[in-house]
Amino acid sequence: MSQSLSITLLLLLTLVTANLPFLNQRLMSVVRLPGGHKNLAWRLLELVLWYFIVGGIGMAFEKSAGQNQAQGWEFYAITAALFLTLAFPGFVYRYLLRRGR
Repeated sequence: MSQSLSITLLLLLTLVTANLPFLNQRLMSVVRLPGGHKNLAWRLLELVLWYFIVGGIGMAFEKSAGQNQAQGWEFYAITAALFLTLAFPGFVYRYLLRRGR
């Protein structure tokens, strides 16, 4: 797989997984919660889990292209902020747009 294709796939995967917690009522899109309602705490926990899953996939892509580069805390702070930024459309849909209905 070419490097540009893997970067594009990783960005699309990040966009989808960042919005998944806000688009459905199941935990990790699989487990049905008792009561059938997922509150904000569950959604944030799921967002953190998706961040680490996508990060692992990104590390696997990097390993397939060569050697993994050592990263400091700054890298993880920036990628977490990017992940939260990409999750904003799902948050707006769930908590701001749906309130008017």
